Amino acid sequence: MEPLEAELSRARELAVDDLADAIEAIGFECTRCGGCCTGYAPDEPGGAPAGEGVGESDGSGESDAGCHGGDAEAPDREPHTATVFPDEVREVAAAAEERFGESYDWRDVARPMPFGLSEGDEGEPTGETFEWALATDDCGDCTFYEETDGTGACAVHDDRPLICRTYPFSVALDGTSQPMGEAVDEAGVVRAHECEGLGRDISREDAEALAASLKERAVRELAEAIGVRDGYDPEAAERADGDVVVFDSEGPKEADGTPVDGD
Repeated sequence: MEPLEAELSRARELAVDDLADAIEAIGFECTRCGGCCTGYAPDEPGGAPAGEGVGESDGSGESDAGCHGGDAEAPDREPHTATVFPDEVREVAAAAEERFGESYDWRDVARPMPFGLSEGDEGEPTGETFEWALATDDCGDCTFYEETDGTGACAVHDDRPLICRTYPFSVALDGTSQPMGEAVDEAGVVRAHECEGLGRDISREDAEALAASLKERAVRELAEAIGVRDGYDPEAAERADGDVVVFDSEGPKEADGTPVDGD
């Protein structure tokens, strides 16, 4: 059995009760701080690689006012990155259209994951990547993040992607993605990543719901990775109209989500 298929089998065999036990042992309550939805200062964990910062700066490390958690003296910020599956992009777009009463296309929801891309001659990204990330605004925050008086909220909360439903947890299986920040706690195969909500009491009901989503995410990530591997087309970049090709489980796509035409 191939390594990814073996890990997928392991993921499918994960016991939700065991995952819930681990989550209870670690403890968690969302404080709605917005830390998992917003851009990062250069010295904070997570976010995009160095050099991907957003926000205007005068060279002193200061950026424009108006970004989450910042003012005129806030440092340049690196964009928030959260992996989103192709079908989740469409689900989020539909949810946003229903809430706001306007059309949302692929680029309103997702962007090519920046990791692996390089900068072209005119400063535009170029290359191949293998994931989609939620779209971000000029501050590097998720475009669906809302904040009122320091309390964060998601504009598409009921339809948010699995990565958002399960943060700050992950499972330690090869082939699964790890969210922003280093793991700071663990119990069994469950890892907890940096979040101010860790260590707080969680009800059994909430722990089981989170555990079920965590298992679903692990299975989906591995199935997606297998789909990407099996559908990889090294000649897709030659047929693409743009400089970026994203390979997902549905096949190669342009940066705007349009499928790259076959031969």
